[in-house]
Amino acid sequence: MIFNYNGTAKLGFGLMRLPENDGEVDIARVCDMVDAYMASGMNYFDTAYVYHGGNSEVAAREAIVKRYPRDSFTLATKLPAWCIHSPEDVDKIFEEQLRRAGVDYFDYYLLHSIEDGNNYDTYESYNCFEWGLKKKAEGKIKYFGFSYHGSPELLKSILDDHPEVEFVQIQLNYADWNNPVVRSGELYEILRERDIPIIVMEPVKGGTLANIKPEYEARFRQVRPDATPASWALRYVGSLPGVMMILSGMSNEEQMKDNIATFTDFEPLSESEKALVEDIRSAMLDTPTIECTACRYCTDGCPMMISIPDVFRTINTMRLYDDEFRPKMFYQGLTQRSGKASDCVACGQCESVCPQHLPIIKLMEEIAEILDKKEE
Repeated sequence: MIFNYNGTAKLGFGLMRLPENDGEVDIARVCDMVDAYMASGMNYFDTAYVYHGGNSEVAAREAIVKRYPRDSFTLATKLPAWCIHSPEDVDKIFEEQLRRAGVDYFDYYLLHSIEDGNNYDTYESYNCFEWGLKKKAEGKIKYFGFSYHGSPELLKSILDDHPEVEFVQIQLNYADWNNPVVRSGELYEILRERDIPIIVMEPVKGGTLANIKPEYEARFRQVRPDATPASWALRYVGSLPGVMMILSGMSNEEQMKDNIATFTDFEPLSESEKALVEDIRSAMLDTPTIECTACRYCTDGCPMMISIPDVFRTINTMRLYDDEFRPKMFYQGLTQRSGKASDCVACGQCESVCPQHLPIIKLMEEIAEILDKKEE
């Protein structure tokens, strides 16, 4: 194995959902969160070219790179296929990332969001796997891999064609293990069979598994009164062999504190706890929800400025909690600063970048009937 990895999963700080102030990343708060994270003995930071509208890598520079020795932390970032339109763009984006982050090299570098179709075709057409090896030889990248949202069949093909891949980042959580679209369990098994180190993203499913129905949370609390639902989700993936890093997109100090507590003297799930998670998963899946992880890839290019993940969150909350009043109040405030579901023009931009492959146009039509229908 290529890493200094002792078989115990570690917590990675995802810089995707950082706290904001007036629409800008709140650097002061991020600095405090970084300090707490580093003081716990953890040091893996994950960012990307497109996070926070391009400002996540800058936040990494201000909160981490300028304030800590380079050899004291690990920094990962990603190359976005949808921003590559010519061979020159690959180096151009990479050099911009180095400048944004204020570093001479990245510890981990990923081809971002490989999936069946456009993204993978783009990476292949511009020889991005070969390019990654060249950057390694130049000392600009230490470890090279990719994040993945595609099918198990494509994953096998990629790994056959590119044995140079050193790690793979997949969406993995207890709710998605048997998800027929995400197919997390199958992806995990493929990587385990090949002994490829796994980095986990969306372990709490974009916050969904941190905000479960009260009756499910009560069952968890009966076993561990002081443990949050989020900690159960993190312990689930942390208990799986082969998982070397678990990313959490922490957006506030409370999440940071809870996650650090979970990974300090980490305790894998017992057999009885695994059975409890399975029971709760089965019950949860009986409630239909929109499987959005709030990655927000869909929002940047929306011509109607619809905050699609927040629209989905409104509907999911209504379904999960049998409550219309609070979600509709939330939606009313949301649409004062962004588009309504009924504003969708069905351009398809959102669907082309959605890692969850959601039928967003159809969902917007259905949601508009619920949330935007005028009272007669």
